[in-house]
Amino acid sequence: MKTTKFLLASMLFISLISTSCKTWNKSQKGTAIGVAGGGAVGAVIGKVAGNTALGAIIGATVGGVTGALIGHKMDKQAEEMQKNIPDAKVIRVGEGIVIEFNSKILFGFDQSNLSTNAQSNLDQLVTVLQKYPDTNIEGQGHTDNTGSASYNKTLSERRAAAVSNYLSHNGIAASRLTVKGFGETAPKYDNSTEDGQAQNRRVEFLVTANEKMKAEANKEAGK
Repeated sequence: MKTTKFLLASMLFISLISTSCKTWNKSQKGTAIGVAGGGAVGAVIGKVAGNTALGAIIGATVGGVTGALIGHKMDKQAEEMQKNIPDAKVIRVGEGIVIEFNSKILFGFDQSNLSTNAQSNLDQLVTVLQKYPDTNIEGQGHTDNTGSASYNKTLSERRAAAVSNYLSHNGIAASRLTVKGFGETAPKYDNSTEDGQAQNRRVEFLVTANEKMKAEANKEAGK
């Protein structure tokens, strides 16, 4: 019964967020989500939406004034990414950032070796990430639904690892990096079309505050 009530409350919250927050800025959205329940609601949102990036970022939400301060810092970082990484989709979500690369920008078909163009794009990402060291970065690999589920899972893991290794070999501390491969299980686009399948073959980076940034924001919020 408690689980049912929680799910119903969470679904209501999702509805309120989707209908009423269109006029809010990113920091306000992060604050509202944090007040409503932070990680627990974030996990439900992520599961319902089928969006692993959204769920993970909202699940890491601090909320309140602290979350608003973190959101402000993420605003600045996202602006730099949008300016300097034209081949990536940069999306601000709550207290974090999602950076999405279509796999054709990073890899050849059915390959996990980074292309020359990929290295150029990732070098631009590294430049921004180095300026903001107090963040964690999760690399998520995704595929379309062509081929077997087990093969796609392995391919997504190899691609996410290849990108993460490139970042760590070029000045991003390995302690900031984690990797996950979701294969074909979390499509964001329509797999019934060629364009949708191409967009589902992607690698996403989730940028969230680390404990140092949270502690500093919390201290600042208490002043």
